[in-house]
Amino acid sequence: MDLLIDGLGQFGWNDLIEVTIIAYFFYRLLLLLRRTQAMRMVWGLVVLGLFGMFASLVGFQTLDWLLSNVYAYIVIAIIVLFQNEIRRLLTQLGRTAYFRSMRRGADIDPIDEIVTAAVGMGANHHGAIIVFEREMSLSQYAEGGIALDATASYDLFVSIFNPGAPLHDGAVIMRQGRVAAAACFLPLTRNPQLSRELGSRHRAAIGISEETDCVALVVSEETGKISIVFDGQLSRGLDPPALAERLRELLSLDDLAVENEEIKIAEKIPEAQPAAGMGK
Repeated sequence: MDLLIDGLGQFGWNDLIEVTIIAYFFYRLLLLLRRTQAMRMVWGLVVLGLFGMFASLVGFQTLDWLLSNVYAYIVIAIIVLFQNEIRRLLTQLGRTAYFRSMRRGADIDPIDEIVTAAVGMGANHHGAIIVFEREMSLSQYAEGGIALDATASYDLFVSIFNPGAPLHDGAVIMRQGRVAAAACFLPLTRNPQLSRELGSRHRAAIGISEETDCVALVVSEETGKISIVFDGQLSRGLDPPALAERLRELLSLDDLAVENEEIKIAEKIPEAQPAAGMGK
């Protein structure tokens, strides 16, 4: 008890700042790991640490010695196992809400750009699939595609999903309002109750929404209709206002939206005539 009192007496402002920084870092890391498979590893490390404390208190010398030697390699193991999450955390630290609010007046609303692009691609019967990352990480799918980290814009989406473009065969993954990657391959759903009319894009959108908490937007190449997929449920044939409203409802508006909430779709929709084809 005397040692504890002496230690608290020597606890100064520098120590408080240091503890706060470390606590904030681990707090942000836990937020990234929440609802992911990596969280199970975190709980395993916590259990291992508690078991080590118990062994030390009870006096299990052999077990305490073994765990003490294991601890020396835990830091390296954490860096290896959670390298994607740590890299993402460091990226997010540079995109705080404060800096977003400083740029907000000049930013383009990603929702507006995506809705406008989806309507334009639907009119031209260009198939597309755009996946929005929410709380659960989509890094394993983004890393299989082409990394972009680009500003979301109408021209970019139309270029990516142009049938003659090299990146059109795959999904675009959105992260915090930016285009994280393109040409990403997603897992197909295995739900046997789905209609056989659904193509690979719709099945991929349903599949990724079954495994994660993401939101997926699909433009049908056959019909030009736009659909939203969330939690394995497909909402088909949405018009532009309903599409924008649904996206804003499902996504974090603090990360994606800007002050201007008006959707100006008609200004950018090309006047191309829809191609003839069998509808689905």
